[in-house]
Amino acid sequence: MTRISSLSERPRSHGPRRLADWLNPTGERKVHSLVDKVYKRKNLEMAWLRVKRNAGAGGVDGQSLADFERRLEEQLDRLHTELRDGKYQAQPVLQQLIPKSGQPGKYRPLGIPNIYDRVCQQALLNRLEPIFEPVFDEASFGYRRGRSTKDALRKIWKELAEGYEWIVDADLKNFFGTVEHEKLLALVGQRVSDSRVLRLIEQMLKAGCIAEGKRLETEQGTPQGGVVSPILSNILLTPFDGEMRRRGYRLTRYADDWVVTCRTRKEAYQALEQAKKILMELGVILNESKTHIVHVSRGFEFLGYKIKRGSRRLALPSSKIRSGTREGDLYAYPREKSLQHFKDQIRKRTRRKAPVDTQGLIAEINPVIRGWGLYFCKAHIRKLFARLDRWILRRIWSHRFKRWRCRGWKQLPERLLYTEMGLVRLVFLIPSLNLR
Repeated sequence: MTRISSLSERPRSHGPRRLADWLNPTGERKVHSLVDKVYKRKNLEMAWLRVKRNAGAGGVDGQSLADFERRLEEQLDRLHTELRDGKYQAQPVLQQLIPKSGQPGKYRPLGIPNIYDRVCQQALLNRLEPIFEPVFDEASFGYRRGRSTKDALRKIWKELAEGYEWIVDADLKNFFGTVEHEKLLALVGQRVSDSRVLRLIEQMLKAGCIAEGKRLETEQGTPQGGVVSPILSNILLTPFDGEMRRRGYRLTRYADDWVVTCRTRKEAYQALEQAKKILMELGVILNESKTHIVHVSRGFEFLGYKIKRGSRRLALPSSKIRSGTREGDLYAYPREKSLQHFKDQIRKRTRRKAPVDTQGLIAEINPVIRGWGLYFCKAHIRKLFARLDRWILRRIWSHRFKRWRCRGWKQLPERLLYTEMGLVRLVFLIPSLNLR
């Protein structure tokens, strides 16, 4: 019998000890030759079609999508040659400050790459997605094909119904601006060993930005607005997803917003402490002002919704309520910031001096109404949608007749607006009503 000395045995650890082990714990084979798949002409053509379909403004060189398309063959040939010969150089992104909804005076920096660089990033994304998609955790829903905000909300709703009513509602502080390049590249390198692709990603991360005519270096962070940034953010946070779920916590993450549902307050505080430790190793910091531990009876906000357990007594007995609503049921509705953002968009387009006729105005606001309504149409919003429909009518009358407390409702009745002019009615978007 072979003797095994207990003094010579190595201690076993059931958790990953190195950052690099977190993304590829099973030691799967890496992809060695990838750059030739990136610069393949067919892949570049597919990347251009995706960039064109996504639309958007040009970058620092001022070249628009139409300008790029006029010299499409020449541009794709040039990109193919530069990637093949290793001469491609990413250009700085154009920084635009976008006002944060509901936070006056605060802005979110958006980095807009050139069309040329955007096509290159999309070509790289086309090849990285199949490699990393199998690695991404089931708790992650952001920026992934076949997964949406509704899937994330459905998962949370099910967990709340099962009794996990204490919620860690968290947010990451300036996530896209604080990503450490070295740690991100180390995680990418766990599945991709092609040094030219790794250098290409590093170039995109360190390309810098142009803000108010000055070039700024980017020693950390990924440009929010870059084509490849979403998948890089998922790569960085995948170790966090897996480690939290390995420790038994019910995590749901969408980009840099995430929640953990727990049975008790104590478990929620433990989950938050564990999350802080894991994120610290990844070089990511929690936004303390937006991180809370709450009970579902008080409600929490996630992905534009306010989710809460009802506390008011119902006016009718359960036997007389046809909708099936019961006292103490869970319900969801648009959070106040989402509602105000929607109304601000409508106000901006229906101001009284807007140089457009009523038919053109309706064509302009219909996509806004339809998009916002379809996102929230399955929440508890029947009364809200009816109220907003009446408010939108008054906005149209005030635009047409310069005031709404007049005879506008007689000269331009709602029947005419909804039928002949095609104004979208929010209440008609609610699937359960079937008003059509």
